[in-house]
Amino acid sequence: MRLVLIATIAIVAGCGAATPPAPKLETDEQKTLYALGFAVADNLKPFDLTAEELAIVKAGFADGSEKKKATVEPQEFYPKIRELQTTRMANAATKEKESGAAFLTKVAAEAGATKLPSGVIVTTIKEGTGPNPTPADTVKVHYHGTLVNGKVFDSSVDRKEPATFPLGGVIPCWTEGVQQIKVGGKAKLVCPSEAAYGDRGAPPDIAPNSVLIFEVELLEIVKT
Repeated sequence: MRLVLIATIAIVAGCGAATPPAPKLETDEQKTLYALGFAVADNLKPFDLTAEELAIVKAGFADGSEKKKATVEPQEFYPKIRELQTTRMANAATKEKESGAAFLTKVAAEAGATKLPSGVIVTTIKEGTGPNPTPADTVKVHYHGTLVNGKVFDSSVDRKEPATFPLGGVIPCWTEGVQQIKVGGKAKLVCPSEAAYGDRGAPPDIAPNSVLIFEVELLEIVKT
């Protein structure tokens, strides 16, 4: 009850008070402290906290930072913390899979889209004039990878440096999808999670069951 009461007080106080000014981030130390807070928040993402739950977490963080006596004994709740994380991550993965399925259905219906047997969806952006690669080939490409929400998780385009790799040694979406592109061509690959990183994801940027979107330009088939 005390923990819930602290959170309630914090919420009520926050509603009645003016919005505090944004902290100054002028010195390296100030920026470092901000980065520390952001990193802590990043570790909480798997819990998918609501505003009310976050207020309770903030109360515990404040008490711990100020070396106050804990309202509940943290060590007693470590198993519960792990259990909560597991449950929340499973729920998030289920939601991701459902939203991903709806997105794939929408993309597959778009003009020019071709759905391959694996579920990978290929849409040609620019026709190439060279040969198609095989899984045994090493290819040189430029690519730009995003999540369904538009967040960029990897991009050789942004790095301004093409990537070279054996086509048989990457995620199935790439192995199958890039084979559909002729040298000099460019295509959009929409990868169902089963053809990408599956139910494990690729933390911290790619959550479990994530659909991935790549724009891939095939620059050349590298001769070895």
